[in-house]
Amino acid sequence: MDLTYFQTFREVAYHQSFTKAAGELGYAQSSVTMQIQKLEQSYGVKLFERYGKSLRLTSAGEELLKIAVQMLNLYQQSKETLTLQGGGTLTIGTIDSLASYYLPALIQHLRQKYPTLTIRLQPDRETAIVEKVREGDYDIGLLLESKPSDPTLEWVKIREEPLVLLASPDHPLAAIGTITLEHLSDIEWIMTEASCNYRIMLERVLQEQKVPYRVGLELGNPEAIKRCLVTGAGIALLPLMAANEEIQRGELAALPFQHPDIRLDLQIVMRPKKWMSHSLQDFIELLH
Repeated sequence: MDLTYFQTFREVAYHQSFTKAAGELGYAQSSVTMQIQKLEQSYGVKLFERYGKSLRLTSAGEELLKIAVQMLNLYQQSKETLTLQGGGTLTIGTIDSLASYYLPALIQHLRQKYPTLTIRLQPDRETAIVEKVREGDYDIGLLLESKPSDPTLEWVKIREEPLVLLASPDHPLAAIGTITLEHLSDIEWIMTEASCNYRIMLERVLQEQKVPYRVGLELGNPEAIKRCLVTGAGIALLPLMAANEEIQRGELAALPFQHPDIRLDLQIVMRPKKWMSHSLQDFIELLH
């Protein structure tokens, strides 16, 4: 039996309400109801009964609560013991650009402090990361977002991450002092995949302002996009961290373009009231 069900059972018993327990845990009420039903089916007993407008434990529910509290306390102790020893696993869901350009140095620092900690870095799509954080498959997600996409989860802003318009230094736009949307009319773009949030943001602005544009290439990897830009083909929008080295070496030009609706924040996403191991706490401090 999943320990999550016993955690849910404990919260319902404490609040005497499915609704209040769902709010405390960050679940839909239907999910809480389903978990309690599965517990009742597993044990073949009723755990709660209606008492006026609230719930109360049956005699079987009272007995199970005593055991469930002991089980959950032991589980908590086991996690704390392993964490103090530096063991266990930390699973981080993130996007390609953060996995490639931002996280390696931080992860190496964390590994030095916790040499026996297993760190799983899982590059994924934004929507998949949020879903897997919600389901508990990832301990945390690290994303570039303009605003939280799931208000039932906890979001922590680290900082604004600049987006830059990139081109070859020989591209005609590189000679213009300030780029406006009018300069981007009929320009050929090298775009990230259609599900990428900053591509969606960019295309929304271009379409709302009726700026015609052409997608010459669609590539899912920032490295491939940069290689195409260096050859002189088109322009692209990428996080600054993904292109900073090429800009410093003069291989790519950061075009002087800004728009208030094209911006992203580096954000942590996690389940509300998630148990925080020492390694996870230290990792979040490193991010800040």
